[in-house]
Amino acid sequence: MSKNLSELAGRKGLTENLFEQLGIAAQPAGTPSLERMDQLATEFVMGTANVYGAASFYDLLRQENKGKKVYVCNGSSCMTAGTQEALKEKLSIHFESNEIGEMCCLGRCHENSSFYFDGKNYSGTAIDQIGEIKKNNTQITDRYPVSFLGTPVLTTASPGLEAYQALWSETLKHPATELLSELTTSGLRGRGGAGFPIAFKLNACREAAGQTKFIVCNADEGDPGAYSDRYLLEQHPYLVLLGMMTAGYITGVETGVVYIRAEYPEAITIIGDAVQALQERQLLGENILNSGFNFHFKVIRAQGAYICGEETALLSSIEGQRPEVRVRPPYPVQQGLFNKPTVVNNVETLACIPYIIQNGGKAFASLGVGRSTGTKLVSLDGFFKRPGIYEVEMGTPLSLVVNELGGGFRTAIKAMHIGGPLGGLVPVGKIDELTIDFESFSQHGFLLGHASIVCIPEVFPLVRYLEHLFQFTAHESCGKCFPCRLGSTRGYELLRKAQEGDYKIERKLFDDLLETLEIGSLCALGGGLPLPVKNALHYFDKELSPYFKRT
Repeated sequence: MSKNLSELAGRKGLTENLFEQLGIAAQPAGTPSLERMDQLATEFVMGTANVYGAASFYDLLRQENKGKKVYVCNGSSCMTAGTQEALKEKLSIHFESNEIGEMCCLGRCHENSSFYFDGKNYSGTAIDQIGEIKKNNTQITDRYPVSFLGTPVLTTASPGLEAYQALWSETLKHPATELLSELTTSGLRGRGGAGFPIAFKLNACREAAGQTKFIVCNADEGDPGAYSDRYLLEQHPYLVLLGMMTAGYITGVETGVVYIRAEYPEAITIIGDAVQALQERQLLGENILNSGFNFHFKVIRAQGAYICGEETALLSSIEGQRPEVRVRPPYPVQQGLFNKPTVVNNVETLACIPYIIQNGGKAFASLGVGRSTGTKLVSLDGFFKRPGIYEVEMGTPLSLVVNELGGGFRTAIKAMHIGGPLGGLVPVGKIDELTIDFESFSQHGFLLGHASIVCIPEVFPLVRYLEHLFQFTAHESCGKCFPCRLGSTRGYELLRKAQEGDYKIERKLFDDLLETLEIGSLCALGGGLPLPVKNALHYFDKELSPYFKRT
C-alpha cells in the first residue's frame, strides 16, 4: 500500500508537498484541524485515515501539541545535567502549564538548560532573561569552542562564497566518473552510524534505471548529545550544499532535498538563505555555468520525530505518509523517494565531499587509520571542562579527546554514552583502550556513531538512565514492527516497576527481551537499543544487580 501512496505523492512532487502543507496547517494552533486534514486528503488523493495517521505521529503536529508556546529539551544530556526541572519552574512563571511542551534534542548539549520559544533556541543562562525574550523576541546566540587536532577538514574558517563558487566551477569541468573515482579512493564512509561507503551509494544510484532521481540530506539525525550536524548547518552551510550538488553531478541527479530537524530552527533559516545566495549567483538552476547540468534544492522542515533519522522513514515523511521504516530490499538507491532512485546521506558525510574534490581522494585517505579514513567531529557535553565541537583524525586516542581537548571532567563521571541513544555505554575505565574510529569501537563492543558524548555522573542512577533509553525508544518507535513497538514499552515498564517497590526483574526474561529487540526489529532504533543496555549490564553489574533476580 505504501508503494501506491508513494506514487500518489509523487504526482505533485516536491513543489506541492503534503508534509509541508500539514506543517503550515498546524501553525495557527499547533496542530492541523480535522477540516483541513480532510481537505488535504482530497487534494492529494491520499485518504483521510492516511493523512490523519501521518499528522498524529509527529510531536509538533499531533493534537496534544495544541496551544503549546514554549518547549523544554528532554534530551539525554539535559537530563543527566539535571537542569530541566528548574528550567520548567522558571518558565511556569511566564507560561501556563498547558502551554509548555517538550522537544528532543535542541543541540545545546554544551551548556544545557535548553528551551525553544517562538522559532528560536535558548540555553545556558538565557532562562534568566525569559521576560525580555518573551516581550521583545530577543535572540541570544550560544557560544562553544570549535577546534581541531591534526588536519582540519570541517573546522577551518569559511573561505567565503567566492571560494565555493570557484570550487563548484572547477568541479563541473571534470567528468563525473573522475570525481566518483576520487570519492572511492578517499574511502569516505557515512558519519551517522553504520559507516557505509558513500561512493558505493552514489554509483548504485548513478547506474539505476530512470531519469528522475534524488539526493537527500538527512539533517534529522537527532541523537541527543550530538550537535555536530547543527554546527555544520549553521556555520558551514555551503560545505553541506556543495557536497549535495557534487553528489548530484556525479549521479546525474537534478534535485536535492535538505530535510532539517524542526528542533534546529536557526539551521533551517541559514540553509534557506544559503540556497537563495547560490541561486542569485546562478550556481543553481538550469544549465549551471554552461555545463549542461541542472540542479535545484528543496528545504523541508521536519516536525519532531527521531525515527525520521532512519533513511526510509525520512522518505515516507517527505511523501506525507506516516514515517514508518520500510522493509529492504529494495534499497533507496533502487526505490526511494516517490519510488525513484535516491541517495540519502547525513550532514557530516556530505560536508566532507568538497574537501575530497579539492584535495583529492588520496589526501583524505591519508588521514585516519585503516578503513576509517578522514576525520570525525566529536561533540562534548557540559560535563567537560571545555565542552564543544572538536575535529580529530580517525584513530585519535579517546583519552586525548577527553583529557586534552575536553580538559577532563568537571565532576566525577562513571560512564559516557557515545554515539547517541543507540551507541555504546563506555565506562570511564575503558577510555585508554579506545580510539576514535569505527573498528576500535566495534572491536570493544561499542558503536562510534555520531561520536557524541553524553556523560553519566557518579550520582546519576544507571537504572534510571536505562529506563530513559527504553522510554525514548517507545516514544519514538514508528510502530511498524512489534519487537520495537512492544519490546521498548515492556522494557520501560520493567525498569520503572523495579525502582518503585520490591519487584525484581527476572534476568533471563530481560535478556530474552533484548535478544528479541536486537534480531527482530526492522531498523536500528529497536535493534540498536540493546547495545548500551548490554554494556551497562556487563560493566555495572554491581550497581544494577539489586533490580534483577537471577534464576
